[in-house]
Amino acid sequence: MKRDYYEILGVAKGAAADEIKKAYRKVAMQYHPDRNPGDKPSEEKFKEAAEAYEVLSDADKKAQYDRYGHAGMNNNRGGFGGGNMNTDDIFSQFGDIFGDDVFGSFFGGGRRGGGGGTKSRGVRGSNLRVKIKLNYEEIAKGVTKNIKVKKHISCTTCNGSGAKDKNSIQTCGTCGGSGQVRRVTNTFLGQMQTVTTCPTCNGEGTTITAKCNVCKGEGRVYGEETVTIDIPAGVQEGMQLSVGGRGNAGERGGANGDLIILIEEEQHPELHRDGLNVAFELYISFTDASFGTQLEVPTIDGKAKIKIPAGTHSGKIFRLKGKGFPGVNSYEKGDQLIHVNVWTPQNLTAEEKTMLEKLGSSQNFQPKPDKNDRSFFDKVREMFS
Repeated sequence: MKRDYYEILGVAKGAAADEIKKAYRKVAMQYHPDRNPGDKPSEEKFKEAAEAYEVLSDADKKAQYDRYGHAGMNNNRGGFGGGNMNTDDIFSQFGDIFGDDVFGSFFGGGRRGGGGGTKSRGVRGSNLRVKIKLNYEEIAKGVTKNIKVKKHISCTTCNGSGAKDKNSIQTCGTCGGSGQVRRVTNTFLGQMQTVTTCPTCNGEGTTITAKCNVCKGEGRVYGEETVTIDIPAGVQEGMQLSVGGRGNAGERGGANGDLIILIEEEQHPELHRDGLNVAFELYISFTDASFGTQLEVPTIDGKAKIKIPAGTHSGKIFRLKGKGFPGVNSYEKGDQLIHVNVWTPQNLTAEEKTMLEKLGSSQNFQPKPDKNDRSFFDKVREMFS
């Protein structure tokens, strides 16, 4: 079971963005692989901290996590927040959090990556938002959806590099492939070294001499992709799920953006939702209310039989335990509430009117308020307020 993200970083749930960032810096420094070479547990804690920070540093994801816990993060496949952290991906974004100077001071300089210490990071792709409409049964049980998304996808001709061929990718002559430029300046305090992003390759460590003919050097083209989304049971209207790495492809091998799923509820023809509960308006005749009856009512997953006792009055609520919606990331489950409405007959015949007039004179047909009914006391208080 995954640990709580706030616990991983050692901050309270209401921590501000600066406090979360500061806590992440501390944990990342402690478990950095360069400080703990060959220590697998430290590497896992390093990845765990990066995953926690990626979620808690994003306002939308943080709000989603605060409300639904790890269940709201279940769809982060192939990206941060999904348990598939890659150390190279973490290092590629370190400069935005720690600054290039931190790398030079603490870890010997240079970004990590494959092939001689360079890593092409390109430009990260943008996030995408799509809406998915679910019916009550899908919400109650959870569902897997396959949706087609039109977006920027990685160019298959150049494998996302943006170059015409391998020979068109060359190590940057300015930074020597490190993606950084070091400068030493003399000050009254002595020599001071600064490390900045290389202006020639924009920190990628490589330059392209001939662009791909298909993507024109971007490393991506506009196309369509089928995305599989596992939606947990109990989601609600307006809830957002994040599918990590399934948004727009980045430029020149940059990280993909995320796919944000906005949940919409399809209205049920007979039921309506009230939090975790589901409600149904049941209309019965005067005779059924008087003599009692047995009826079928619709539920989320089919029909259910209920017994209407003799003498049931309008406004009575029957409860079907556990027939509502489950809570996301919890064992809680709602009920189905059945609101009874006694139908008053209209367009009576002369004979029917005569029969009702005779019944109306009987004491059994005179209204008698139920003092145990809370609504009765509410009405009395309203009269004297």
